[in-house]
Amino acid sequence: MKAVRICFFISLFLGWVGLSFAQNYPNKTIKVMVGFAAGSGPDIQAHTVAQQLSLQLNQAIYIENRMGANGTIAAKSVAQSSPDGYTLLFSSSSISSTPYVYKNPGFDVLKDLRAVASVGILDGMLVLVNAKSSINTLSDLIEKAKKERIMYGSPGVGNIIHLASESINLNAGISMEHIPYKGTSEVMTGLLSDSIQVMVATPPSVLNLVLEGKVRPIAFTGSKRFGPLPEVPLLKDVYPGFDPIGSWGIFFAPAKTPNEVIDKLNAAIREAVKVGNVASLLQRDGYFPDNRNAQETNAFFKNEVLRMKEPFRAAKIEPM
Repeated sequence: MKAVRICFFISLFLGWVGLSFAQNYPNKTIKVMVGFAAGSGPDIQAHTVAQQLSLQLNQAIYIENRMGANGTIAAKSVAQSSPDGYTLLFSSSSISSTPYVYKNPGFDVLKDLRAVASVGILDGMLVLVNAKSSINTLSDLIEKAKKERIMYGSPGVGNIIHLASESINLNAGISMEHIPYKGTSEVMTGLLSDSIQVMVATPPSVLNLVLEGKVRPIAFTGSKRFGPLPEVPLLKDVYPGFDPIGSWGIFFAPAKTPNEVIDKLNAAIREAVKVGNVASLLQRDGYFPDNRNAQETNAFFKNEVLRMKEPFRAAKIEPM
């Protein structure tokens, strides 16, 4: 009985400490790691939300871009950081492929990170060709790919864009050749210079180029048509077996971060994405609101990781 009482008081004390810590959080600068280049879609979203979040929490927040390995380098840094809420990660859905791409990334994406809050869900991605290309439609691409060598690019091996591109290969019965690049901007440079003929990209990273007429969208990988470009056809309408592939943006913290801090961040981020300029940016880029609490967000993320297993197996992408 004495041992039970001791355990009870220890639990009570720890709960009080956690609550006290959360009430005083944050009292110093927060760092948000982004595993993608400055000016990329995730980087712009992270900066926009962080600026508003800084006002709400009355604390400075700065973004650190640490590129490499599909965002895994930044994710590892956060996973190994102190679980106090002062080092966070902002990532796109590319992080969900980590267990299927890297044999030993230095951390366990499901055990060492905890999803805090989503800024929104992007229903799909655009399939693009150079605006000067003779490929005007998805049918043109498929027909051409069956007759000659077609190359597509993605920012590395095993990322969500690579997976989406390979899904097109599988569903269309073609064999476009994969050319890996260091980042999305390099892929776009390759497309504009005709080094590759096709790329798949999230709308936020390419929408301006589409509107400027430099690249041509020929399909969308989502479950419904992309609002700003409603004329672009859906891949699933052409290939009913195609499983819609989209993206999202989520803030993460080290897994052992106190629940009280996680919940405080979740509430603040959910409020931040409702503010005019933040909401406008996300909606312009095709994201729809995601109002999950912290527990629901983490469960959603875990499911996203698990559902990647079968597509990677089907695409024959082996961990490196």
